[in-house]
Amino acid sequence: MAKYKIALLPGDGIGRDVMDAAMVVLDALSLDAEYIEGDVGWEFWKKEGNPLPDRTIELLKSTDCCLFGAITSKPKDEAEAELAPELRGKGYKYYSPIVRIRQEFDLYANIRPCKSYKGNPLNYRDDIDLVIFRENTEGLYSGVEFHPVPESLRAAIDEHSEKMRRFGDVSNEDMAISMRIFTRRGCQRIVRMAFEYARKYGRKHVTVAEKPNVIRETSGMMIREARKISQEYPDIEYDEVNIDAMAMRLIKNPQDYDIIVTSNMFGDILSDEAAQLVGGLGFSPSANIGDNYALFEPTHGSAPKYAGMYKVNPTAMLLCVKMMLDWLGERDMAMNLERAIAKVIEEGRVRTYDMGGNAGTLDVANEVVKKLE
Repeated sequence: MAKYKIALLPGDGIGRDVMDAAMVVLDALSLDAEYIEGDVGWEFWKKEGNPLPDRTIELLKSTDCCLFGAITSKPKDEAEAELAPELRGKGYKYYSPIVRIRQEFDLYANIRPCKSYKGNPLNYRDDIDLVIFRENTEGLYSGVEFHPVPESLRAAIDEHSEKMRRFGDVSNEDMAISMRIFTRRGCQRIVRMAFEYARKYGRKHVTVAEKPNVIRETSGMMIREARKISQEYPDIEYDEVNIDAMAMRLIKNPQDYDIIVTSNMFGDILSDEAAQLVGGLGFSPSANIGDNYALFEPTHGSAPKYAGMYKVNPTAMLLCVKMMLDWLGERDMAMNLERAIAKVIEEGRVRTYDMGGNAGTLDVANEVVKKLE
């Protein structure tokens, strides 16, 4: 019996391409694992009205963790139009499978390392090594939204907030509301995980990026809880930066930052900015971590025009494998893999098109295998 049971969800577009690259490396590492592939993505939305079938949820429940490829998401009207004819008009609503997995399995921490590897011609600077901790299940992405606005909800908000007065002449049909929900528990656990990560990996500085001077209640709660928790880690420097200033400082002095903690939407935006500083989304892995489960996914999209061409850069996915190995406790194997990836980037002989080369997805994976110790 294998030591680990790992779900593979290739998903859409280039998800299959990068997943195949990951398996080249995992096979070479001889990780003692059983891999089970599951159904997810746009094809299942079109055929079944569900991009994350219940059978896939059950599969995830039977595994230790998940390696995820890529997903296609489209706006509501486009999603409805692409349903099989017999499913249209029957109340099916598209909901991002990755968001649903995060919420179903309470994967409350999205961890995004952004590191500039030596020799990468796409680096903004060569001395960037930061990690963004994004709260993953609350905030504006919690999915609590309304359009048109129910009359009872409108009445309650009107009663409790004088700020609604300026919307008095706007009808419920002409108004849409998305709720930015924070909980004390949600704030506490993302901040605490960031500090614990700093202590475990020898990092010295945690920065919380929010906007408490304007979004007073939600950002204010995050800041208040972070200040309390920071006192439990006197060995780690703590500071706060407004999110707009943080976006600017990442361009100005990214080398000054170590760990950045923020809420769901802010983290989504900030981590893409940080990824571009180290070569783009092709170099940006992520981990969705909860107390009992984890999912690892590259942050690039599904790039359908490249699907099946095995052309894209698999580095982000290979770094996801490294993060997965770390989470499983296979630290030596993880370090071996990262060293191999770094050697391939530094040597620069095998590069995909985004780096100015002509190597394919699997060429990079095979070159990484050659560099394993």
